[in-house]
Amino acid sequence: MKKKLLALLMGTSLLLAACGGGEEENADNDSANNETTTADAGDEAKTYENKCSSCHGQNLEGGVGPDLTKVGSKHSKEDIEKIIANGQGQMPAGLLQGEEASQVAAWLAEKK
Repeated sequence: MKKKLLALLMGTSLLLAACGGGEEENADNDSANNETTTADAGDEAKTYENKCSSCHGQNLEGGVGPDLTKVGSKHSKEDIEKIIANGQGQMPAGLLQGEEASQVAAWLAEKK
């Protein structure tokens, strides 16, 4: 009985590992594609989701990083761009660059 249970668990683990590996690879490829096309598409929310939400939360509510739901009432677009470029606190500099940083800063500046 124990051998059958162990074999079932090992088989399930092997099956899940095989299925999960392909999805991770596709997810990596999708995120790489999004990084190159997001700024061109003008989808600031998608860029935020891909690069910023792990620290600032899916809905701007904060987490490791501060709450950004009303960041536009405290900082201008230019201020937000400087924070993105230079980093602040635990946030490293340059997570977004160029047009991507400018578009996300403008989008966040609207959050009041």
